[in-house]
Amino acid sequence: MKIASINVNGIRDAVERGFLDWLAQQDADVICVQNIKAKSFELEDYILYPEGYEGYFLDAEKDGFSGVALYCRKIPKAIMYGLGFSQCDHEGRFLQADYDRFSIATFLMPDGSDQKAKQAFMEQYQEYLSKMARKRREYIICGTWHVAHKTIDLANWSDNQLTSGFRPEERAWMDQVLGPTGFIDTFREINRDADEYTWWPKLDQEVPRERQEGWRIDYQMVGPNFRRHVVDAWIDYDATFSEYAPLIVEYDLSL
Repeated sequence: MKIASINVNGIRDAVERGFLDWLAQQDADVICVQNIKAKSFELEDYILYPEGYEGYFLDAEKDGFSGVALYCRKIPKAIMYGLGFSQCDHEGRFLQADYDRFSIATFLMPDGSDQKAKQAFMEQYQEYLSKMARKRREYIICGTWHVAHKTIDLANWSDNQLTSGFRPEERAWMDQVLGPTGFIDTFREINRDADEYTWWPKLDQEVPRERQEGWRIDYQMVGPNFRRHVVDAWIDYDATFSEYAPLIVEYDLSL
């Protein structure tokens, strides 16, 4: 099973830059998308339902803001829209597809432009993650978490210790998610190298991404029982339809 996750930072712009061509080439079972920045009822059918996929969308109430989507090859047993608290649901930040053995979710954390709002979201989200960890069902949570966990996860970390996304309280929160709560960072199960990034605040399209100063703030998180199912994980630096790069993980599982 192949799952791709990508923050398109505006799906219409991403489509103009080749997102759907990229999608068609991936041979992915599920593609988790974040930052749609559009109302799904305004999108054309070729965006809603690319060939071979069924699209599911959760819009933000605010125009041109947030929103997440799932493109699924196999129709899920059920779709769960949101997490039940207003900041998440009204802003279109969590969408989950349920299959027989596990669930796959697309997720978008607030970016921290309002640090108090981000902190409040993290506290409520932590409660939900703790509940998920106690269930028998397994989860794969994909998306932009807007936190670089370790110093190897961003360039110039020493200059960014008070920057949203690397603040001490945010890193401590991620320590909790990847520690006592029990989730696993699938990318780090495969790749422990520094200078592996998924987002570039000042992306220069003329310079190869891997040579630029970036952040790794996108994850595919799984429970401890799924650690053994992670086969491969990589960042697609060649996909250039937003300042984010897709994170792709292969699992020895089937839908």
